[in-house]
Amino acid sequence: MYKYFPHTPDDIQAMLDKIGVKDLEGLFAEIPESIRFRGEYDLPTAQSELEVRKAFEQLCATNQPLTVFAGAGVYDHYTPSVVPHIVGRSEFLTSYTPYQAEISQGTLHYIFEYQSMMAELTGMDLSNACMYDGSTATAEAMLMAFNNAKKANTVLVSETLDPKVLSVVRTYAHFHGVEIEMISASEGVTDKDAMERRLTQGGVAGVVVQQPNYFGIVEDYTGFADACHNSKALFIMNSVAADLALLRTPGEWGADIAVGDGQSLGLPMSFGGPYVGYLCCTEKLMRKMPGRIVGMTRDSKGQRAFALTLQAREQHIRRQKATSNICSNESLMALFATVYMAVMGKEGIKEAALRSYQGAHYLCDQLVATGHFRLTYDKEFFNEFCVDYDGDLDNLLKRLANNGILGGVKIDEKTLMVAVTEKRTIEEMNQFVELTKEE
Repeated sequence: MYKYFPHTPDDIQAMLDKIGVKDLEGLFAEIPESIRFRGEYDLPTAQSELEVRKAFEQLCATNQPLTVFAGAGVYDHYTPSVVPHIVGRSEFLTSYTPYQAEISQGTLHYIFEYQSMMAELTGMDLSNACMYDGSTATAEAMLMAFNNAKKANTVLVSETLDPKVLSVVRTYAHFHGVEIEMISASEGVTDKDAMERRLTQGGVAGVVVQQPNYFGIVEDYTGFADACHNSKALFIMNSVAADLALLRTPGEWGADIAVGDGQSLGLPMSFGGPYVGYLCCTEKLMRKMPGRIVGMTRDSKGQRAFALTLQAREQHIRRQKATSNICSNESLMALFATVYMAVMGKEGIKEAALRSYQGAHYLCDQLVATGHFRLTYDKEFFNEFCVDYDGDLDNLLKRLANNGILGGVKIDEKTLMVAVTEKRTIEEMNQFVELTKEE
């Protein structure tokens, strides 16, 4: 019955004796009997491959594909067909982060290319080998600021940061003794005066903002970096990767650390992941970066070679001494983003971002023209915006879904956040608008 279990009865008894438990049932003694299942599992009988495939096909047929106008950090961008074909090759798909990196030159090479592309996209000096997602990348940047400071233990976070990201930042901060304080927002943008007042009080290690912010607004961060640096605090900017093809880069804003999610670089939405986070910084912070960093060098024959570099072994082994406990990376997703950027090219990425921008402004104008919507914040936005609806928002979203449209993200009882990407056509946007006119 347990032919795949390697432990003999003697092995099991020896382990039980070691921990002072009489039998296997004793391992679960802490679980209340009232919530333990004692019946037979309702499992189907054995099936052939054909029967299993049919079962999954029937299950998939119950899905209702929707035209996506929702964003809030995850966007329905176009993926060139060549990208998944390359990423799906066995030498990539079945590989894992190399612990003996010298024999994995192919993997190290594409990670190096990823780092080079992300550094250029963000306008920063260098990039690491990638993070789990945008939320953890932001949390790691917060810890970098904390570890970089000599006495400060407070990090300021703008209220316009995505609440999901903020939740992860708070979790990391709680277990590292970092105090998180919020910078108030006014009319949907960060209150610069409030930030400067708090900075003058001292004890601030870093400031975290988002561009475009959670509401889709493109904020003006003029003077933010200077205010931070005058108080010896780091300026951290979270951005959607693809938007940086057109927007002013974190490097141009004077940011010390640029972070965010790389999902917008062609990664499918995939019901929530896997995605990839990026973290780029200035040269002076490179030894405080978490994760892996790949550098280019020369071997004994003078040939170009790649190696993990710039980090002590504590980063990967002596976890209690490490700056960060992230020692792996989302290498396959980094490859996905790298191939996407290589295939699209600079102009292709810019064109996709421009079409997203133009589509969002067209749809916003059309919705406002119906008389049922008004722009929540009269601010410049990129490809995502918030509108207030004068009717029942839940009924509207249900009506849109019944007609094949995922109409956006509900922010509150009256506010809807809508996103547009280059995949959305004029016909789809016009259908969205017409459905909002129905009672």
